[in-house]
Amino acid sequence: MTATLEIYSQSPEETVEIGQMIAAALAPGDVVGLIGELGAGKTQLTKGLALGLGVPDSRLVNSPTFVLVNEYEGRVPVYHIDAYRLRSGGEYDGLGVEEMLLNGIVIIEWADRVAMVLPSRTIWIEIAAEEDNVRRLAILTTSPETDQRLAKLGAAG
Repeated sequence: MTATLEIYSQSPEETVEIGQMIAAALAPGDVVGLIGELGAGKTQLTKGLALGLGVPDSRLVNSPTFVLVNEYEGRVPVYHIDAYRLRSGGEYDGLGVEEMLLNGIVIIEWADRVAMVLPSRTIWIEIAAEEDNVRRLAILTTSPETDQRLAKLGAAG
């Protein structure tokens, strides 16, 4: 798996804007797996993804650390999962993700903790702090169809 696209963000606000751009390439049934250290910007990116998917207010989006799943209403249902506290892939499966994917989009923070049970066509976004507020977002895919959708972002960016 190699980076399909690398994007740099200079601020938390720009990370939200990048999330909105990425959301334009998402479709029902997509899983977005977010990887990054604590404070890397996973929730900021999720706020942008949610806004881009029609969630009316980014203040509605917060990390579901203790409830595990938050659902937001947008142009499609958006399911925001925090896998940090999950102890196994079985716990992930118990969340009902298959049903969520029937008409929605699933965004998973700490996705590397459940990577073994995620679909092979998961869109991976690794967020790394480069310095102060600068973040490198490396988007990785294994699906040619997803690569085509994301290629439009590279042309726009």
